[in-house]
Amino acid sequence: MKIGNKHYRSLWWDDQQGALQIIDQRALPYDFREQSVASMQDYVDAIAQMRVRGAPLIGATAAYAMAYAMSQDPSDANIQRAWETLYATRPTAVNLRWALDRCKARLLGLNAAERAAAALLLAHEIADEDVDINRRIGEHGLQLIEKIAAKKSPDEPVRLLTHCNAGWLATVDWGTATSPMYHAHNKGIALQVWVDETRPRNQGALTAWELGNHGVPHTYITDNAGGHLMQQGLVDMVIVGTDRTTRRGDVCNKIGTYLKALAAHDNKVPFYVALPSPTIDWTIEDGVADIPIEERNERETTHIQGIDGSGDINTVQVTPEGTVGGNPAFDVTPNRLVTGLITERGVCDASADGLAELFPDLSA
Repeated sequence: MKIGNKHYRSLWWDDQQGALQIIDQRALPYDFREQSVASMQDYVDAIAQMRVRGAPLIGATAAYAMAYAMSQDPSDANIQRAWETLYATRPTAVNLRWALDRCKARLLGLNAAERAAAALLLAHEIADEDVDINRRIGEHGLQLIEKIAAKKSPDEPVRLLTHCNAGWLATVDWGTATSPMYHAHNKGIALQVWVDETRPRNQGALTAWELGNHGVPHTYITDNAGGHLMQQGLVDMVIVGTDRTTRRGDVCNKIGTYLKALAAHDNKVPFYVALPSPTIDWTIEDGVADIPIEERNERETTHIQGIDGSGDINTVQVTPEGTVGGNPAFDVTPNRLVTGLITERGVCDASADGLAELFPDLSA
C-alpha cells in the first residue's frame, strides 16, 4: 500500500545494511519512523513492545529473527534458544508459533553451514506468501461487498465497520479485514468505513491513517458506538481480523471484538472475519477454554498517548492515582456469532466442516 505516493510494505529487507527494516508503529499515526532491526534483542523488543503488531506481521518478523539467529550461531541449540525466546514475546497470536515451527523444521533438516542463507530465503518466502494470501482474501471479500453495493442506489455507499487494525500495517501488505475494502475502493465502489478506536492502544487510529492515505472515506468512532450504528441501520457488514482461530471457527481477536459480534447478531448485521490460513490453530477446538489471552501492562489502560497542541507526542494519565488497570488484550468470539470466514481460498461457514472443506490438506 502507499504512504503519500510511495509504496511501502510494513517490513522489508535492506541488502546494504544486511538488516530488516520496520515501521515503528508506536509513533503512528502521528509520526512515521523507520527502524533497523539489528540484534536479537531488537527483534524481541519489536514484537513485545508492539513496534510491529498484528498476527501475520509478527509471524513474518519472527522468521527474520530466526534468520538473524542463524547468522550469529547456526547450531541446533541456538535454533531452540531462538525459538523459545521469540515465542515468549506474544502468546496469543498463532502466526508466531506457526512461523517459528516452520523455520525450525526447515533448518533442522540442513547442515549448519547452510542454515543462515536458507533461513533468510525462508523469511523472504513467508513475507511474500503473506502478501499473496492477503491479496486473495481481498478478492474474495470484494464479492461480498459487490453484492451489497448491487442492492443500493449508485450514490449510496456500502457501510462497513471494523475493529482494531487488521490493515496492511498488521500484515506485510494489503491487510486482512482491510483488503476487501481496498479492492472495492480501487474498483470504484463507494464506501463508508466506521473505524472503532479500539482502546486501550487505539489501533483504530492506525486503520484511519491507512484508509486516509489510500483515499477511503472513513469515520473514527468510540468502541461503544458500534451497536448504536447497527440499530440505526447504518452498518451493512462488519469485517474484522483474527489472531487465532480454532478448527471449529471460534475467533480470537483484539479485545472488544466479541461485543461487536453480539451487537451484529442482535441487529442481523453480517459479521465476517478475514482469516489467513496461518492463523488457524488446528490443534484446538474451544477458543474460550483453550486460547491463552495475553494480559498486557496496566499502563496501557491507565494512560493514553496522543499529540498535544505543540505537535509533540505525549502520554497522559486518565485514571485516579492508585487505580489498578486490567488489560486483557484479546477476547474470543464463538463461531455461532460469525456469519462467515473470508480466507485466501474463498468464503466458508465458521465451522469445523466449513474450514475442513476449504483446507483438507491442513485439517487432516
